[in-house]
Amino acid sequence: MTDPQLERHPVDGETRGIALFCHGGTASSIAPPKEKALSLVRMRAFEQFVRNDLGDRGIQTALVRYRVAGWNGEAADAYQDVQWSIDALRDDVGKDVPIVLVGHSMGGRAALKAGGDPQVTAVCALAPWTPPGEPVMQLRGQTVAILHGSADRWVPARLSADFAVRARRAGARVARFTTPGGHTMLRRAHRWHAFARDIVLAGTGLEPMRDDVTNALQQPSPEGLAVPL
Repeated sequence: MTDPQLERHPVDGETRGIALFCHGGTASSIAPPKEKALSLVRMRAFEQFVRNDLGDRGIQTALVRYRVAGWNGEAADAYQDVQWSIDALRDDVGKDVPIVLVGHSMGGRAALKAGGDPQVTAVCALAPWTPPGEPVMQLRGQTVAILHGSADRWVPARLSADFAVRARRAGARVARFTTPGGHTMLRRAHRWHAFARDIVLAGTGLEPMRDDVTNALQQPSPEGLAVPL
C-alpha cells in the first residue's frame, strides 16, 4: 500500500508553526477516499480558510489524504496516516516547530489519538467520532478544544461529551463547545472555521488563546465541557 498524500502549502520565509488538517471518513473501507467526498471537501475549506488568514504570519498548512477511507477497527488506518504525516513534517522542518492538529469526524478521532506526539501543541477536534472507551491517556497535559453540532445525527454530541470528561480525568486540558447544526459543519460555517483558526493561532504561540476557550479550560466539569458557542 502506498503512503498517504500530504497536500502541503509552505510559507515564504520562516515557518513558525504548522496546522495539519485531518478529514473524515467511514468506519470500514479499504477504498481510497474519493476526490469529491464531502469529508475531504469540507476539510479543504478549513485548510484554505486558515491558510488565507495565517499563511503570511508563518503558518504552514498541510492536509493528509488517507490511503483508505475507513478507520478499519484495530488497524486505525487514519491514525496511522496522521502519525506518518507528523513524522514527515518533523523530518522536513525539525523538532522545534509546533504542530496543531485539526480533525473532523474520523479525522478528529485520528487527531486525538495522535495528540500525544511531543511536537503537537494543541488538538482541535470538530464533531469528533469518539466511540465509547476511546483511549485518552495519550492526551495527558495536552490542550484539546472540541466543537460539536448539537443536532449532529451521524456522530451524536454525547460521544464527545463522554470523551471530554474522561480526557479531563486523565489530565488533559479540555474545553468543549456545542453549536447549532449538524455533522457537515455547513450551518454557520464561518463559526467553525474561525474556531479552528483561533486554536491554530494559540497552539502555535502566535496569539493568546481566545477568551471563551480560556474560560472553559478553567471551568470544572461539566461546565467547561458543554459551553454554547
